[in-house]
Amino acid sequence: MDQKILSLAAEKTADKLQEFLQTLREDDLTNLLQNQAVKGKVAGALLRAIFKGSPCCEEAGALRRHKIYTYCIQLVESGDLQKEIASEIIGLLMLEAHHFPGPLLVELANEFISAVREGSLVNGQSLELLPIILTALATKKENLAYGKGVLSGEECKKQLINILCSGRWDQQYVIQLTSMFKDVPLTTEEVEFVVEKALSMFSKMNLQEIPPLVYQLLVLSSKGSRKSVLEGIIAFFSALDKQHNEERSGDELLDVVTVPSGELRHVEGTIILHIVFAIKLDYELGRELLKHLKAGQQGDSNNNLSPFSIALLLSVTRIQRFQDQVLDLLKTSVVKSFKDLQLLQGSKFLQNLVPHRSYVSTMILEVVKNSVHSWDHVTQGLVELGFILMDSYGPKKVLDGKTIETSPSLSRMPNQHACKLGANILLETFKIHEMIRQEILEQVLNRVVTRASSPISHFLDLLSNIVMYAPLVLQSCSSKVTEAFDYLSFLPLQTVQRLLKAVQPLLKVSMSMRDSLILVLRKAMFANQLDARKSAVAGFLLLLKNFKVLGSLSSSQCSQSLSFSQVHVDVHSHYNSVANETFCLEIMDSLRRCLSQQADVRLMLYEGFYDVLRRNSQLANSIMQTLLSQLKQFYEPKPDLLPPLKLEACILTQGDKISLQEPLDYLLCCIQHCLAWYKNTVIPLQQGEEEEEEEEAFYQALDDILESITNRMIKSELEDFELDKSADFSQSTSIGIKNNICAFLVMGVCEVLIEYNFSISNFSKNKFEDILSLFMCYKKLSDILNEKAGKAKTKMANKTNDSLLSMKFVSSLLTVLFRDSIQSHQESLSVLRSSSEFMRYAVNIALQKVQQLKETGHVSGPDGQNPDKIFQNLCDITRVLLWRYTSIPTSVEESGKKEKGKSISLLCLEGLQKIFSAVQQFYQPKIQQFLRALDVTDKEGEEREDADVSVTQRTAFQIRQFQRSLLNLLSSQEEDFNSKEALLLVTVLTSLSKLLEPSSPQFVQMLSWTSKICKENSREDALFCKSLMNLLFSLHVLYKSPVILLRDLSQDIHGHLGDIDQDVEVEKTNHFAIVNLRTAAPTICLLVLSQAEKVLEEVDWLITKLKGQVSQETVSEEASSQTTLPNQPVEKAIVMQLGTLLTFFHELVQTALPSGSCVDTLLKDLCKMYTTLTALVRYYLQVCQSSGGIPKNMEKLVKLSGSHLTPVCYSFISYVQNKSKSLNYTGEKKEKPATVATAMARVLRETKPIPNLIFAIEQYEKFLIHLSKRSKVNLMQHMKLSTSRDFKIKGNILDMVLREDGEDENEEGTASEHGEQNKEPAKKKRKK
Repeated sequence: MDQKILSLAAEKTADKLQEFLQTLREDDLTNLLQNQAVKGKVAGALLRAIFKGSPCCEEAGALRRHKIYTYCIQLVESGDLQKEIASEIIGLLMLEAHHFPGPLLVELANEFISAVREGSLVNGQSLELLPIILTALATKKENLAYGKGVLSGEECKKQLINILCSGRWDQQYVIQLTSMFKDVPLTTEEVEFVVEKALSMFSKMNLQEIPPLVYQLLVLSSKGSRKSVLEGIIAFFSALDKQHNEERSGDELLDVVTVPSGELRHVEGTIILHIVFAIKLDYELGRELLKHLKAGQQGDSNNNLSPFSIALLLSVTRIQRFQDQVLDLLKTSVVKSFKDLQLLQGSKFLQNLVPHRSYVSTMILEVVKNSVHSWDHVTQGLVELGFILMDSYGPKKVLDGKTIETSPSLSRMPNQHACKLGANILLETFKIHEMIRQEILEQVLNRVVTRASSPISHFLDLLSNIVMYAPLVLQSCSSKVTEAFDYLSFLPLQTVQRLLKAVQPLLKVSMSMRDSLILVLRKAMFANQLDARKSAVAGFLLLLKNFKVLGSLSSSQCSQSLSFSQVHVDVHSHYNSVANETFCLEIMDSLRRCLSQQADVRLMLYEGFYDVLRRNSQLANSIMQTLLSQLKQFYEPKPDLLPPLKLEACILTQGDKISLQEPLDYLLCCIQHCLAWYKNTVIPLQQGEEEEEEEEAFYQALDDILESITNRMIKSELEDFELDKSADFSQSTSIGIKNNICAFLVMGVCEVLIEYNFSISNFSKNKFEDILSLFMCYKKLSDILNEKAGKAKTKMANKTNDSLLSMKFVSSLLTVLFRDSIQSHQESLSVLRSSSEFMRYAVNIALQKVQQLKETGHVSGPDGQNPDKIFQNLCDITRVLLWRYTSIPTSVEESGKKEKGKSISLLCLEGLQKIFSAVQQFYQPKIQQFLRALDVTDKEGEEREDADVSVTQRTAFQIRQFQRSLLNLLSSQEEDFNSKEALLLVTVLTSLSKLLEPSSPQFVQMLSWTSKICKENSREDALFCKSLMNLLFSLHVLYKSPVILLRDLSQDIHGHLGDIDQDVEVEKTNHFAIVNLRTAAPTICLLVLSQAEKVLEEVDWLITKLKGQVSQETVSEEASSQTTLPNQPVEKAIVMQLGTLLTFFHELVQTALPSGSCVDTLLKDLCKMYTTLTALVRYYLQVCQSSGGIPKNMEKLVKLSGSHLTPVCYSFISYVQNKSKSLNYTGEKKEKPATVATAMARVLRETKPIPNLIFAIEQYEKFLIHLSKRSKVNLMQHMKLSTSRDFKIKGNILDMVLREDGEDENEEGTASEHGEQNKEPAKKKRKK
């Protein structure tokens, strides 16, 4: 039969074939077809023949064709056929689909759809036909019966797609079905159906199946719905990440099979690659991605950003076109996130309204962590982002060696955090990805070398961390580091020191690097520039410190600990300790040559030797020999010659120029410290070996020299140094300069000898008398210098050099002076205690050291760079100062003395104030330890129980002591009130209160105490008042919003200063006694205005957040109807804040404020108030569309603004202008032109904000009119619209004005312009 069909089909006409086919039963045909197909014979030719003999123009033929078509589909689906046969059949069916009439196409499509919905497909091969059928259907122009109605082919197709997408899809065919639609011509609406369906299938599929589906979706997105595709993918993976993190942290026991972390990350990586590839082909997709993520940021930067979307953005940076936009978006997100965090941390009001969420910074670091799963496409973006953050937000320009922040201190915090985040990103990326290490190191070194003029401490810190992490790995990059060494002599000294310290672990590992550094340093040693020579000394000292010679004492004070791998390398390389000895002695030779160079170079050497000795004790002999031979050049060996030192030899005269050649005081200081260290550390360990005896003799010689210098210095008079009162100390003559240098040298020597004698005194009375004599010599010189400087009116006082006393000595000295109660010491100590000058000097030096720590982060002298030692000394000093201040109050001390200068108690308090701020700045993690050290009652045994006492409790204990002192001060009479002390006490309380936990009862106690002080004490000292009020506000904002406090204060200010309308008598409220006539303006007025500004900023932030949420919700209407409720508490809080602020401004605007900053600031803040009100009105304009109304409290707020604020604003404007006019007229008649000019300038400055304010009011009213129309509530009934700025030209005034000169012309013009405005403001209610 099959042969017959084929032979008939070969004929030219198909008539016979048709006749023959009609004679056959359908079953015969299908059986025949099945047999041929299964056997793999001529099924294709047979099928072609059957279709030829079944033309669609006849009904029977069409039905036969349909039957065969359907049967073939079943045959292909059965899976019984060979692949080639099945493909051939599908190919034929595809070609034939277009010949079918419309109704049959609809029927075929329906069969497919029901098969998909019922899940009866076996292998889904026949699905390839569905797009052909749907496409054929769409081309049919005639109307087709569909269901109960009649539709066109296009509409039919739409209906079918709708049914298909609303049904159930079997998981295994989702990818095929989605891919199928790319071959069907779809309208935007149809694409949306398909995309929604495919996205909803994500959660039902295996993780591994999602990337191919995403790929098909991206292909489909070229037809439209790009936004939905991207949003869906990002939302799904963000949720999956979140769920995965929750599972890992074990917060919730989710009933989901946990996905292995690695698998999830690999899938995400693949999907990101698919998206980036799609964006390369279709830029529109990239624009949509950026638009989507930017839109989410407007309200809240964390809305759309998740680790997945950040990783996606970072991968997109590889496309040149989007690189800058993406990095810019991430940069602003990071800073915005830190600013939001700062705003939240500083306000309890916001913390209560806004839930705590994760921040962009943590998400980015999570991306770095996830990128370990071969996300190579993200690393480049991460590195670029890290450097952009460090470059943009690092410390700013340097002035006189100090880093100056260009931005005000508050905005500095987010910038510092952003810079730190950049460094963390780079460090973590460096740790994870080997291939990028070279590039990171190269970029960091480039910045260090090329940015010598701008501060690069953040890059040096990063470099140090990188090197510390993996010195061995970096050996491969050693060429980069040695390249950087070539620039050492051109870099600032500080950079060189930090750079060498950072790469120091590398020097231990790499021989070649060390050698190249030594070559560079040797060259630098003889460079022309002084800085280069100083760098060489710094480099050599660092090498000496870190390359230990065999037999050196182990030191626990290593500044950079090395990992085991490094130490291992160090031991087994042929650079062992023996080789180190030769190496170190060689360096010592190089350094000896420095002793013939400038004073600055020698000074560095003397300051560095002690640290070298402490680390590398085997070099002691070499160092001490060097120092002794140097000292002998300036020492007078004959025991009866005075003075004992040749000061002339220390000074270099070149023509008229006189400079210091030898810093003799520092040389002695270095000898004294090295000697003390040797006695305390080395001698106790020596067991009387013979060879040590000559060494001891050598140290004995040094001791004898110091002893001899001490005795002769005491005997010497100032005349012996030619430095008595009659000497010339002026800076203009060469003799004067020389005498100044000598004086400072003598004072330095005295200080060194004081410390030396104290260290060897063992509480001997004679030694203490020597110390006092040395101090008297120091004191006389210091008095003469101060006196001469005072006469010369020059700033010589600022030239006082840093004290040469070490911090350790200062802390020991203070302890014995104030706290030593051992009986046997009392007699000798009474010598020192008898001199209040000496005690004051000791406290002053402690202050100087702390100040130095605050400014530079370290102190001068031995161990001055060691944070732990400094901290220990700080604790000791604080304990003594605290005891001294609390046990001997200033009032007691001052009543008994007649001396000039600050009392010791006051100095102690000043020291405490500086220490508390320094500890918070540099030792934040050690606060607990610091406070425990202050607790004098601590005994060793109690320490264990004490460990669990919180920082808040310890702080509260200290605070109580200072509160008592302040109360005592305030209880004194006004004339006895010591404002300096009061100010210091408030500053100390402010510092300490920052350590209290805001939720603790101690914090609330502190707040109520401060509030009570402000309410009950009236002092006229403006500075004290300002600092106390600042303390009150800083505490109050962490407890609750300060608006009610502001309202009360504004009433007090109004009461004291009176009303702008002189006929009105203001009732005086007395909420806060601290507000009085002297402090009300400008001090407190400006303070409350700045606080009001902060409240407005918070409210503004909340409104922006709400607007962002609304704009996102309006996308889906159902969402917005459900989510308007959670915003209600926020809306209510905003209205409450603005309502209270309105009453605050209502009071201030009626107050007769003095011209100047108060008026200026008030006008600007009023402008902000109206801008914020306008923002709120605009928010309700947005909300009105969905909720269809505005809350009652908003109506009340608008009413209040109309009755209590706008009218009085206009009165205030008139008041300001009338004041300026009267000032102008009086100025014209009586005063000199110069004073008139300054007065006029002030008037112009004050009236400048007026037009802005009027504009802000009018904008507010404009949007109120819009809101009234939309909400159907007449909000304008409470507003009296202002017409005050309509004006006409009056001829007579114009003539008069033209006769005036130019300056007056301007003034008159302003006056006439506002002429009518003066009548405008609403009448004020008179107060009773």
